[in-house]
Amino acid sequence: MPATFPTDVLSDVFDRVDVRSMMTGGFAVRGPWVARGALSRPFKLIALVAGSARVATDGPGGPDGPVELSGGDVVLLNHRTHLDVRGGRGEGPAVELVPDTGFDSMALAAADPTTDDVLVGGGIQVGSAGQDLLGSALPGLVHVRGSTPAAVRLAALVDQLVVEASSGRLGSAFAIRQNGQLILLEFLRAYLEQAQPPTGWLRLLVDDQLAPALRVMHDEPGRAWDLVGLARVAGMSRTGFAERFRAVAGVPPLAYLARWRMVLAQRALRDPDVRVGALAAELGYGSESAFSTAFKREVGESPVHYRRRLLTRSS
Repeated sequence: MPATFPTDVLSDVFDRVDVRSMMTGGFAVRGPWVARGALSRPFKLIALVAGSARVATDGPGGPDGPVELSGGDVVLLNHRTHLDVRGGRGEGPAVELVPDTGFDSMALAAADPTTDDVLVGGGIQVGSAGQDLLGSALPGLVHVRGSTPAAVRLAALVDQLVVEASSGRLGSAFAIRQNGQLILLEFLRAYLEQAQPPTGWLRLLVDDQLAPALRVMHDEPGRAWDLVGLARVAGMSRTGFAERFRAVAGVPPLAYLARWRMVLAQRALRDPDVRVGALAAELGYGSESAFSTAFKREVGESPVHYRRRLLTRSS
C-alpha cells in the first residue's frame, strides 16, 4: 500500500529552506559515451530520459555505484565529489561529454529515443539550513526507478522538461525552472514510496503514528510543547512516543523542535525589519538572551552576527 505522509510539512520544509532546482545541462548522443568530472554543487539531479547508462560517484564515506539506469530513472547525488556516467550502444571509442555545459536544444529536439541516450541534469540550491537538513536525510546516491508506479508523474515532468528545453518557446526558461522544483518534489515522493529512507526527518514524514505530533510542531513552533503534550497529540504514551520518535528521526522530539525553530529563525533574520526580541518570543523563547544562546549553539554565531553577515554578502 502506498505510503501516506503529511505533504503540508514537506511543503513547509521546502518553503523555509528555499529549495530551488535548476536544470543546467543535457545531451542526446548515439553510440558509446562517457561524462565524468568533479562536482561542485552539494546536490545534483540526473534524469535518464531514454536509453541506458551506468552511474558511479565518489565522495565522503566512499564510492557509490555503479548503478544501472534505464529510461525514466532519476538519480540524486548528495555531497558527492566526483561523477562518472557512461552508456551508449555499438562499437568504437566513447565520446567524451562535458557535464553542465547547458542544454543542447537542437540535439534534444532531434533525439530519437529508440536509438539515442538522452540525459538531463541539474543542481539543487538550498540555504545553509537546508543543506544540513537535506544532506543528513539522504544517502550519497538516491536512485528512483522510472518503471515503478510511484514515478509515473516524475517521468512525465522530466519529459515535459525536455519538451520545454528543446522547443525555444516564449517563457521556456521560466518553465524549466518551475519544472525543476516539481521534479525534486516528485522525486522525493517517489523515493519515499520506493524505499525506507535513513533515520532522519524524511523518514519521519512517512510515519503515520508520529505524523500528528510532527504537524503540530510545524503549525505551532512557538508553543511550549513538552513530551506529554506531544505524546497526547500522537495518541501514545510519553515513553513510547519519545522512543519511537528518536528511533525514526534520530533525535528526541524536543531536539527536533529546537532545530526546526532555528531553521525558521535563519529564514526570518534575512528580513532586516524583523526584531530579534520579537522573533524570540514568536518562537517560544522566554527572553532574547535565551534565544541568542540557542541560536549560537545551533548555528555557530549570534543572531546579530548572522544577520550582519547575510546583509554584507547581499550588498
